[in-house]
Amino acid sequence: MSIQPFHLAIPVFDVPLARAFYRDVFGLEEGRSCETWVDFNFYGHQLVIHHHPKTPSQEEAVTNPVDGHDVPVPHFGVVLKWDQWEALAERLKSLDTPFIIEPYIRFKGQVGEQATMFLLDPCGNALEFKAFKDMSQLFAK
Repeated sequence: MSIQPFHLAIPVFDVPLARAFYRDVFGLEEGRSCETWVDFNFYGHQLVIHHHPKTPSQEEAVTNPVDGHDVPVPHFGVVLKWDQWEALAERLKSLDTPFIIEPYIRFKGQVGEQATMFLLDPCGNALEFKAFKDMSQLFAK
């Protein structure tokens, strides 16, 4: 499957803190930037953090139940290859990163089985990282 990179701009109320998080925790490469925004290479996609006052979703996340867990809404993330997901989970654990939902296998033994984990950036934006051993399950019903 060949896809075009997406572009996602998210609000952050502290650009230096969010910049350090995306650069140091995830090891993302920076692109263009100024005092109020920073471009990152987010696993081949363009993620831009933009200065913005704190939003209600950054104050307190609303959740929806999925597979016995409270999934924060809104959230964003990326589908990684299985080995990338495992390496990222280990990296985050080694940095004592707090998780909203610890890395685990969702829908185990069912259609759509996937590895997933959720965490917050320092400005309260929820992120999900997932992986499928069988990518044909990405949109399976």
